[in-house]
Amino acid sequence: MQREEFEQLVAEGYDLLPEWVKKKIKNVAVLVEDEPSAEVRAREGLGPHETLLGYYHGVPLSERGDVYGVGGAVLPDTITIFQNPILDAAAEDAPGASEDIYKECVRKMVADTVWHEFAHHFGMDEHEVRMREDERGI
Repeated sequence: MQREEFEQLVAEGYDLLPEWVKKKIKNVAVLVEDEPSAEVRAREGLGPHETLLGYYHGVPLSERGDVYGVGGAVLPDTITIFQNPILDAAAEDAPGASEDIYKECVRKMVADTVWHEFAHHFGMDEHEVRMREDERGI
């Protein structure tokens, strides 16, 4: 899958977020990269055969307080969606599937990853996010 098509799926994943969620999102840049960097891998303690589908880096809304951003510009938080791990995971989930089924698997995985990373932006830790995903049937 080409980068442009993948980026479109990320945009669609964002569009699927509830309106009330999108209205509360503040100062976040959504990026697409091929793989997690060595720095991110080390920060997250990933082993050689582990990876991430997405990564949130920043100050969650729940921790910003009244003085966040006062006195100057604040760099945006970032949500990075990793293309290759998602494509690989979709291929594992749908081995031998038709191109249409594979793309639908990628689409769902991207949307779920976008939701997951924005949950971190709202202040949920990994345990809370996983509980919410279980409730949503992800």
